[in-house]
Amino acid sequence: MKKTVRIGCGAGFWGDSPEGPKQLVRKGGIDYLVLDYLAEITMSILARMKAKSPDLGYATDFVGAVMKPLAREIAEKRVRVVTNAGGINPEACGRALEAVFREAGVDLKVAVVKGDDLSGRLDRYREAGVREMFSGAPLPERMASVNAYLGAFPIAAALDAGADVVVTGRCVDSAVVLGPLIHEFGWKPTDFDLLSAGSLAGHVLECGAQVTGGIFTDWRSVADGWDNMGFPIAECGADGGFVVTKPAGTGGLVSPATVGEQIVYEVGDPAAYVLPDVTCDWSGVRLEQVGPDRVRVVGARGRAPTSAYKVSATYADGYRATVTMMIAGRDAAAKADAVGRAFLSRCRRLMAEAGHADFAETSTEVLGAESGYGAASRTAATREVILKIGVRHASRDALQVFAREIYPAATAMAQGLTGFAGGRPEPQPVIRLFSFLAGKADIPVSVSFGGEEKTVPIFLPNAAPDERPAPPAADETAGAAAAGPVLHVPLIALAHGRSGDKGDIANIGVLARRPEFAPLLRRQLTPQAVRAYFAHYAKGEVERFDWPGLAGMNFMLHQGLGGGGIASLRHDPQGKALAQILMDFPVAVPAAWLDDGGPLAGWTELLAADGAPTDR
Repeated sequence: MKKTVRIGCGAGFWGDSPEGPKQLVRKGGIDYLVLDYLAEITMSILARMKAKSPDLGYATDFVGAVMKPLAREIAEKRVRVVTNAGGINPEACGRALEAVFREAGVDLKVAVVKGDDLSGRLDRYREAGVREMFSGAPLPERMASVNAYLGAFPIAAALDAGADVVVTGRCVDSAVVLGPLIHEFGWKPTDFDLLSAGSLAGHVLECGAQVTGGIFTDWRSVADGWDNMGFPIAECGADGGFVVTKPAGTGGLVSPATVGEQIVYEVGDPAAYVLPDVTCDWSGVRLEQVGPDRVRVVGARGRAPTSAYKVSATYADGYRATVTMMIAGRDAAAKADAVGRAFLSRCRRLMAEAGHADFAETSTEVLGAESGYGAASRTAATREVILKIGVRHASRDALQVFAREIYPAATAMAQGLTGFAGGRPEPQPVIRLFSFLAGKADIPVSVSFGGEEKTVPIFLPNAAPDERPAPPAADETAGAAAAGPVLHVPLIALAHGRSGDKGDIANIGVLARRPEFAPLLRRQLTPQAVRAYFAHYAKGEVERFDWPGLAGMNFMLHQGLGGGGIASLRHDPQGKALAQILMDFPVAVPAAWLDDGGPLAGWTELLAADGAPTDR
């Protein structure tokens, strides 16, 4: 058994740069190359591809742009590869890989994990009265894709059998890292702490260069390295601890802050993050800088998994169209708002005359006038904006009226218009996410390798998982406002953060820059305060989960993404900007903190340069 296994992630989404895998194979000294290609919208796109051809439905970039040019080097360096590039058709992906390897003259053995595609079971689930796990809606009549999030043990079984390359369909993103660790270290289904730690390593790596500074609140500290971003590597030990790093000589930054931001990304309750193989408790995770661009991660705990898989299904729900146009001059924001209202009114009138119903949904945003900030906007007097109008309708023909009337608006109502972006919009299908739970015992999972197909036994807990551990009691009195004057500073002076999406729930993780800031932030950054700040977005409740190990907290904005990230009409449909918008939330601090020697010394000048208001 190896003491340390080096795993590098070369892709965080379908369309990521092929430079990542090349960099890791040639400079990373890795044992495993993993690539994560799948998202909800990706599955529906791949389903449409397979419907057109039985040989499609997988991430073709993986075969042609990654494996074909690197096949010889991967074979020579004995790098093993694990990926979910199989999408909706992993068997076709496996065949395409084998053809590439034959052409390259290399002996790389391919295994395919099967069992995630549940489209053949729809009638059974419909008869059972399956409901959407968040909204309670019934199962739609027609589905584009229906796939269970499988775990890591089938991947480990494929590696145990001798596979050099493992291709899966839909599995939980972190499984492509956990699978190799189970294989290398012999972890068992009941090694819950280890499985949680390995899942955390996968969660840190799964978005590629996002953890090495590619997406980071303190962007100035990494801006010089963006042209040659290092892709992440985890050096993993049998005890579950791991070190995050990147290839030497590459750009970016690996620090407790960059790693911490990735850890909070798209997680709900950090003490009860449910994955197929384990229920993770990451609330006590600790980060330590152990060298340049080297961060050690420890403290993950785990409990038994549930007896069900989460299933991600997608379905078509009408059509949408979006147009953007630049408007300039004095009162540009007000003009853009007026243009948007007038244009939608005109379209509604013409649609009604043609016998069409009203739009199912509309979205108007004035980009450049801080639409995303709602009442906290400070740029109403800007002189250049982009007007974005998005609409949804059950009929493609109705949206053709919208598309047709765009150009006439240039002379009829678009005051200050400079031009359109992208030309006349073509209506596109709206794809929605439908999530539900399906029992593991009823879903066989197998590995196809070497001409044989073997079923992989899946661990089922004997009882319901242990309840979520009681969270540590937060000391609400610690850091209470000191006697004397206070000043208001933007949150960014005290914290950094990352946001993302989980269906129609926006997740915002906030991490204190110093542990002593956390009690003050906890008192002021309440769920009620955050909901009020995002009143223009958050239509449901706002939950807050404390994250003591990272001196932070995680917010969940229910019904906060305009109906779901993949179906939203917003310019930021997945809530990627929400954490940075929250960074301007005003926080009251003792005035002395900004004096020389105080914990915020040095921020006054920087905040003034950024135009962020303080009381000083």
